[in-house]
This record gives sequence, structure tokens and C-alpha cells, in this order.
Amino acid sequence: MRKKLVIAIVSVAVLAAVFVGVTSYLSGGEREGKNEAQNPKDFKNATYTIDGRAIMLANGVSEIETVPGSASKTITRYFGNVAYADLNSDGREDAVFLLTQETGGSGTFFYAVAAIDTGNGYAGSQGFLLGDRIAPQTTELSRNPSHKNVIVVNYAVRAPGEPMTARPSVGKSVWLKLNPQTMQFGEVVQNFEGESK
Repeated sequence: MRKKLVIAIVSVAVLAAVFVGVTSYLSGGEREGKNEAQNPKDFKNATYTIDGRAIMLANGVSEIETVPGSASKTITRYFGNVAYADLNSDGREDAVFLLTQETGGSGTFFYAVAAIDTGNGYAGSQGFLLGDRIAPQTTELSRNPSHKNVIVVNYAVRAPGEPMTARPSVGKSVWLKLNPQTMQFGEVVQNFEGESK
């Protein structure tokens, strides 16, 4: 009888230790998951702002209701064309790339966004609208020696007066500089010789 009581007490103690260990492990995993969501280690899993709306990417894609309760979806996708530069001069390499967004109509809108490496993950910028159904070419760091951390986005658009069904054929470039405090891009104006004013 006494032997059975000792076995029962030992069994309860072992089960309690296992329960505490598993609970501690699971809660730690949940905390790690929450930290990763708040400070994503990959810029395809960060949050960006487009037209005042926070867009959280998961593996490069976001799908949300266009209007709460509607069947229509706003789909935002990682497009690519990545350029790397230290946009906030903190010694870490940041990224600028393109996102596409479809809001249920026939358009596909292209945005340039930045992902700032905070050391704990990436903080996403506000999107800079490039246009609807454009043909992206390259995204690169400006070669102008007077430009510090200026990104050049090259793409093609339709000629004035052409319908949206026409293939983009006119080359266009935009020079962008990120304000790390506001997380907004400003356009670096070029004069007729192509130099910044």
C-alpha cells in the first residue's frame, strides 16, 4: 500500500514537471512569434502604408476587404526590383522595392516602398505611387555623386492620349529620397540637364 502511494506521488510530481515545462515552452514560443510579427526579419513580412491604410504582408502578399463587409478584395503583392542602400545612415542595409495592388477593378497599381532594417526586423515605409499598369524596368541607387541615398526607379508608361489597353512604351524615371522620420518618399526634382536642383 505504501509502495503504491509513493509511486502515485512520484507520478504526480513527474506529470506536474512535464506540464510546467510544456507550458513554459509554449508560452515562450508564442512570445517569440509575437516578437517576430512585430519586428519581422524579412521585408516580405513587414507592414507598409498605402493610401493611408496599413498593409501587412505575409510571405509577400496581403489580401484584405476593400470595404469592411464587402466581397471585393484589395490584394497587395511583392513585385521585386529590389535596390539596397543605407537609407537612414545607421550602418545597416535597407531595401527599396516595388509592390503591386489590385483593388477589385481592372487596374494594377505599382508603388515604391522602403524597408528599413531596425536591427530587430524591418519597418515599412509609406508607398509612393508610380502608376497603373506600368512596365517596371529597374530600381537602383542614383549614380549622381551629389545624390546621397537617392533611389532611381525606371519604368515605362503609355504615351499621352493612349488607352490603358496600349502597351507602355515611353521610358520614365523617378528619383526618390526617403525621409526616415516620416517614412515618406520625396521626389528629387531634376532639371532639363538631368541634374538635381
